[in-house]
Amino acid sequence: MTTETTTTFCRICEALCGLEVDIEDGRRVTAIRPDDQHVATRGYGCIKGLRQHELYGSPDRLTHPLRRSPGGHVRTSWDEALTGIGQKVKRIVRDHGRDAVAMYVGTAAGFGVLHPAFAQGFMDGVGSRSMYASASQDCSNKFAVARHLYGFPFIQPFPDVDRTECLIVVGANPAISKWSFLQVSNPIGRLKEIAGRGAKLYFVDPRRTESAKVAGEHVFIRPSTDVFFYLSFLRELIAQGGVDREHVARHMRGFEHVEALVQPWTPERTAEVTRVSPETLREMVTAYSTADGAALYSSTGVNMGGFGALGFWLQEVINAVSGNLDRRGGTLVGKGIFDFPGWAKKQGILMRDDRSRIGGFSAVNDAYPGGLLADEILTPGDRQVKALFVTGGNPLLTMANSGRLREAFSELELLVVLDILPTETASVAHYVLPCTSPLQRPDLPFIFPLMLGLQSRPYIQATEALLPPEGEQRDEASIYVDLARHCDAPLFGSKVAQMLFEGATTLFARRRGKARAEVPQRALLDLLLRVTRQPSFAQLLRSPHGHRRPDHQGGDFLGSRVLTDDGRVDLAPPSLLAATDRLEAVFAREREDRRRLKLITRRAITTHNSWTHNHERFSQDGTNYLYMHPDDAEARGLADGDVADVKSATGAVRVPIKHLRELMPGTVALPHGWGHQPAKGLSVASRHSGVNANLLAADGPGALEPVSGMAKLTGIVVDVAPADGPPNRDDWSGLPAESRV
Repeated sequence: MTTETTTTFCRICEALCGLEVDIEDGRRVTAIRPDDQHVATRGYGCIKGLRQHELYGSPDRLTHPLRRSPGGHVRTSWDEALTGIGQKVKRIVRDHGRDAVAMYVGTAAGFGVLHPAFAQGFMDGVGSRSMYASASQDCSNKFAVARHLYGFPFIQPFPDVDRTECLIVVGANPAISKWSFLQVSNPIGRLKEIAGRGAKLYFVDPRRTESAKVAGEHVFIRPSTDVFFYLSFLRELIAQGGVDREHVARHMRGFEHVEALVQPWTPERTAEVTRVSPETLREMVTAYSTADGAALYSSTGVNMGGFGALGFWLQEVINAVSGNLDRRGGTLVGKGIFDFPGWAKKQGILMRDDRSRIGGFSAVNDAYPGGLLADEILTPGDRQVKALFVTGGNPLLTMANSGRLREAFSELELLVVLDILPTETASVAHYVLPCTSPLQRPDLPFIFPLMLGLQSRPYIQATEALLPPEGEQRDEASIYVDLARHCDAPLFGSKVAQMLFEGATTLFARRRGKARAEVPQRALLDLLLRVTRQPSFAQLLRSPHGHRRPDHQGGDFLGSRVLTDDGRVDLAPPSLLAATDRLEAVFAREREDRRRLKLITRRAITTHNSWTHNHERFSQDGTNYLYMHPDDAEARGLADGDVADVKSATGAVRVPIKHLRELMPGTVALPHGWGHQPAKGLSVASRHSGVNANLLAADGPGALEPVSGMAKLTGIVVDVAPADGPPNRDDWSGLPAESRV
C-alpha cells in the first residue's frame, strides 16, 4: 500500500481553493488539506471542499447506466442506453421539431471547462433553442443587466476587496456562500482584513449574518425591498454631490433618465417599506461617497427577490456615476486569458435575441427561464417540449413550484439525466448516465476566472485527474460526443467537428487501452492554453501551487472594453426603464403586506444547494427548520421546537421551528435544498424529514421578473401557524396532500 500526495484545486464553488490530496494506491483519496503554498488561496479550504472525497466516494455513486422499467430503474449497457436515447430523439425531432428537445444545465456543469461547451455543442447539433439553466434561479438578473449596460452578459464588475475603503454588501453572506461570481478565498479572513485597515463595511440583510458578526456594521432591511433601498441611495448620492458628472458625460449615456426616476424616492419614503432609517441610509451614502474607492456589491438575496434586475441595475449605476467603476478600490472588470467577451460577441455567443414560446421572455445567456419549463412541457402547440436532458443539475429540488414541475416531468416522452448521484430528478428519468466527479478529470479553472479574470488575486492552475473512473463512469464531454452520433446531431452543428471528435476519442481510447471512446480532455485543455498564448498544461503542472497572472490595475475598461454599440455604458436601457412602471404598484403592495411574514432562504456552512445532504456529517439534524424571531413565534403560539404549517399563495410545507433573534422581526428563514424523500437511491438524504422551500415559490409567466425571467425564491409572503396534525416524514412535500394550498 502506497500513499502519494499531490496538489489540485476545488471545484465546488467559485473560491477554487488550492488543495493538497493524499491518494492511496492511485485509487482512493484518504485526506484533503488546504494548500498552504497556493499563490492565491494561501492555506484556506472550507469543510465541504476538505470532505468532498467522502461525498464523491458515497456507496450511492452512479457507476453504470440505468434505464427506467415498470419495476424501477435497472442496469443497462452504454450501447443500449445511447441507442434508446438516439431513437427517441430522432423520432421526437421528426414528429415535433427540433425545439421539442430541451436541455437544463445545472450549476455543477459550470465548474468545469469542457462540460458546458460540449453540452451546448450537442444542442447546437440537435438544432434546438430550448435551453434552460440554473442561472435563472439565482443570477440571470446580473447577466441580463450586464448585456444592456455594458454590451455583453459576462462583463461583471466586482469589488476590489483588497483595496476598497468602503464596501456595502446587500443580500450576500460571503462567510458562508463566498463571493459570487468573484473568486475570493478565506472570506472571513478577507472581511477582517477590510475592517482591519479601517475601511467602512456594511451588511444590509434581513438577518444578522455570519459575515456581519465577523466585521463591519449590520443594517436590517425588509426582504425583497432592495430596489427601493437602491432608489433612495442613488437619490441621496445625487443630493450629496457624489456624482462625477464630467466622468459620466465622457463614458456613459442616459443618466438624465435615471436621475429623473429616483427623484420621488426619498429616504423617508422608502423607509416605510425597507425599514432602513433615513439617518442610516444617509450615513452609508456619505461613507460611500467620501471614501477613496468604494463599492456596492450584492448577491442572491437581491437576485432572487423578485426585482433582481432593477436592483442590480441601480447598483451598477451607483458604482458607475460615483466614479468607482473601473477604479482601484472601487469595482473592476477583469481580464481573462484572452478577450472572451469581445470574441464571443462577434460570434454571437450568449447573445441570442429570440423569445420563449410561453410568456415571450428574452433568452439570457442563450437560455430561457427555468420558471417556464413546466408550462413549456404541459402546453400543447408548436415547440412544446417533449424531451429533456438534465446535465449537472437537480431541477426537481431547485426550481420554483417544484411540485408542479414533477407533474410536468411525468408527461415527457424522454428524460435523460447526467449526474454522479441518483438525485430526485434522476429518480423519474427514463435514462440515467453516470458521470465522473471533479476528482476524476483533468481541468483548468472554469470560465469566470479563466476567461473573464473574475479573481481578486489573478492566477491560473492546471490539475490532472486524481482518480480513475469507477465502473462505467464517463466524463460528460465524451458522453455528448456519443449522444451526438446516436441522435444524428453533429456537435456544434458541424459534421466535420463530429468526425474529428469521434476520431480523436477513438484514437485516445485505443492508446489508453479503453474499451469505449474518450475525449482527450487534457489535450483539448492544452490546446485552449496554447491558442490563448498561455503556459502549456504541462508547464502549469510544474507550478503546482498556481501560476500568478498580472494583478488588476483598473482604468482599462471604460473607453476601451465596453461592448455597447457606441462604447459607452448605457445607464438607462429601455427595457429596464420600462420595468420601473411597476414600482408604484409594488410599493403599494409592500405597504399593504408590511405586517405579514416574509420568508427568506439561508444556507449553512455544510450545505451546498441540494447535493451535500447525502452525507451524515453535513446533514445536521436530518431536517431543515423554519427560523423565526421569538416575538413572531410567540404571537402565533409557537414555542421553540414546535411544528408549524407554512403556507404561501403557491404551496405549503410542514416543518419544525427554531427561534432566532438574529432575524429581523417579520422575517422567517427556511434553508433550501431539502426534501430528498423521493430520491430512494440517496441512502442518507432520502431518510431526512426536511422540506423543499421551493414548493412555496410560484412559477409560470405571471410570476417571473420580466427583464431576467427569474422566479421569486426569497422574500415570499407566507402565513405561519401551529401544524394541523403531525409531520408526515415520508411525504416529499412535508405536508399531507389534503392540506397543501
